[in-house]
Parts: sequence; structure tokens; C-alpha cells
Amino acid sequence: MIEVLSGGMYTNIQDMGRFGYRSQGVPVSGAMDQFSAGLSNRLLGNAEGDAVLEITHIGPVLRFTQSTVIAITGAGFSPTYNDVEIPLNTRVHVRPGGVLKFGLPGYGIRAYLAVLGGFQSEYIMGSYSFYEGVTPKASLSSGDVLRISEITSAKEKTTASVKIDRTVFERRYLEVLKGPEFDQLSTSFQEALVTTFATVSSKSNRMAYLLEGFHGLTATEIITAPVQPGTVQLMPSGHCAVLMRDAQTTGGYARVLQLTESAINTLAQKRAGDEVCFKLK
Repeated sequence: MIEVLSGGMYTNIQDMGRFGYRSQGVPVSGAMDQFSAGLSNRLLGNAEGDAVLEITHIGPVLRFTQSTVIAITGAGFSPTYNDVEIPLNTRVHVRPGGVLKFGLPGYGIRAYLAVLGGFQSEYIMGSYSFYEGVTPKASLSSGDVLRISEITSAKEKTTASVKIDRTVFERRYLEVLKGPEFDQLSTSFQEALVTTFATVSSKSNRMAYLLEGFHGLTATEIITAPVQPGTVQLMPSGHCAVLMRDAQTTGGYARVLQLTESAINTLAQKRAGDEVCFKLK
């Protein structure tokens, strides 16, 4: 098991998402940066969809009560094990009594912690992913206990470590496709939408990233229609929202663009004040 000594800012369990329940209004959820989450599992030989910890802004403090193997990927949190810094994107063996801590991220905002065999949390509606109203908790807190597998050694055929160029976290362009209402915009609005560098708002979260800076752009509301993670909505007020993993299932704002899966992963690592620009595929 793992004892949570401090939950951090917003640490939660995620996998690749909860599918098949959107007709009931249940969001897909899942890891915000699914490339990094999947990589942490691949390093251990886990199934890519095994449950991992998603760590945002401020990391947790965790004490292991059993031996296991871990891998941490994503943002540069400078993790330490028993006060000794350990590398990212690498398998690390931990022992009973060992304490894992996280510094503040030097780049990105989300890291992923995988353990051998995956976290053994509640499996609800086909997923381990935390989501308020579906799972008992939305995030971890001090005193929580996390169940993990009793496996004590990593699979021999897995890669022990990988090198990730941190510049991928500095990308500012987000690859997009035209959304259903894109062609309803004027030519000048279309051009401005894909050439403007917008700023990530501090109000951004797992449900949606709000982008500021699209001055003068506007779109009329639509009859409520399906939306999904990556849908870019332009509002009559000129505000722009990019729906993320915990997005609602329908919306009434114009769906002007749709992020690619890779672009969702990129945006998920942006912090308030970062600049991004849409790029049509």
C-alpha cells in the first residue's frame, strides 16, 4: 500500500477514460496528458490503461509500505525518494518506509506516477478515473491509503528509461481541425482564430481551458449539440473555451475548431499565462 501524507494540490487517479456513458451525461475523464500517462505505464510493462496518479501544480507526499517499482513522467517536478532526487521517465525501485516527494515543476504542470501493476482503486462504470459525482472522491487528501499490486519486480522486456526532450512542453502551436461551425464565421474571423496568440486563463481546469486574447471575435449560439474533449467553443462574448477531459457532453456555443489528440496533451501541460496558437491541420 501507499500512505498519502499530503495530497498535494489536485492529485487524483486517472486512466485512459470512461467510455460508453456519454448518453447519460457522464464525461470521458481520463488523464489530461495521455501520452505521458501511457508512457509511465509502458516503462513498467503495465497495460497502457492501468490506473496512474495524475499530479498537478503541487505534488503529494507518499510513503510506501511495500516494495514496488515506479515510473514518473510528464512535467518536471524534480521528485525525490528519501530526499534523494530521482530521474523522470525511468524505472525506480522503492522499499517499505520510503517517502516520495515532488518539487515544483520547472516545466509543464502535470506529472504521472505509475506503479507496477497499476493502482487498485475502485473500478466504476468501466474506469478507475476520479470524477466528482461518479467516484467517492475527486482528489486525494492526507490520510488516504492507496492499494497497489503485490508484484515486486519489473518485467524484463520493458525499457528501463526513455529520453524525452523537454521542448515538447514548450510547444505553442495546437494542431486543430475545422469544427462544425467554423465555416459560419467570416473569413476575417477564421483567419484571426488561427493566427492569434491567446493566453491561458487562470480559470482553466480539467473541464475546460479558457483562452484570452481573441478581441473582437464572436459567434452566435447554436442549438445544443454534442461536444467532446478538444472541442473549441467561441462564445457571443468573444471568450474562447477548449473543452478538456472532464468536458460536458453537450453545449450551446459554436464549435469552431477541434484539437487533435496530440494537441490536447500539449494544452494539458500549459499553465496560466502561457501563450498558444491554433494551427489548422
